[in-house]
Amino acid sequence: MKPVPSAAQSVEQQVRSSIYGHGRGWVFTPRHFQGVGSASAIDSALRRIKAAGIIRQLCRGLYDYPMQHSVLGTVAPSADAIARALVVRDAVRLQPSGAYAANVLGLSDQVPSRVVFLTDGPARKVKLGKREIILQHTTPRNMATAGRKGGLIIQALRYLGQDQVDDAVLQMLRRHIGDAGRESIRKDLCHAPAWIADLLRPFTELQQEP
Repeated sequence: MKPVPSAAQSVEQQVRSSIYGHGRGWVFTPRHFQGVGSASAIDSALRRIKAAGIIRQLCRGLYDYPMQHSVLGTVAPSADAIARALVVRDAVRLQPSGAYAANVLGLSDQVPSRVVFLTDGPARKVKLGKREIILQHTTPRNMATAGRKGGLIIQALRYLGQDQVDDAVLQMLRRHIGDAGRESIRKDLCHAPAWIADLLRPFTELQQEP
């Protein structure tokens, strides 16, 4: 007869199964395993899994199941994956901002080493190697569109500035909004600066048939 696994072993098995199920590149916190066991049992399981070389601890309370590249080796997690984990860990909302927002939309080729997210939670910094994730507390108006395409577009345009919006940027915005995004963007215009609202409004209007 096989021995019955202890409660700690059972927790570790469940934690491992969840990590493998999410796949490589997943960034997570102990809070992701709430309900699996006690906080101390989950922390112990993560320590053992880390010691086995399966996961990395990025900083206090933040781990990843790292991606592996045939040439580059272990790859750093994406800023978006880190942000999703922080949302769970800190129970806050995040909105990509600045150069990162513009880069996500393809409006800028710049890949920033300092990635800024606006938040309705406390301001803080998470430093991971050469990359710095900055959570910048902001106003309710800026967070009103958090998690939506409209919020990403508004923040990207804020970063670019009115003088940097050329035909190439307008074409890219038109593709991002498309037909499916018109109604959602239209609702978000009231939260945008006047010049951005004026710029986006024509993309939200139905084209008149000739």
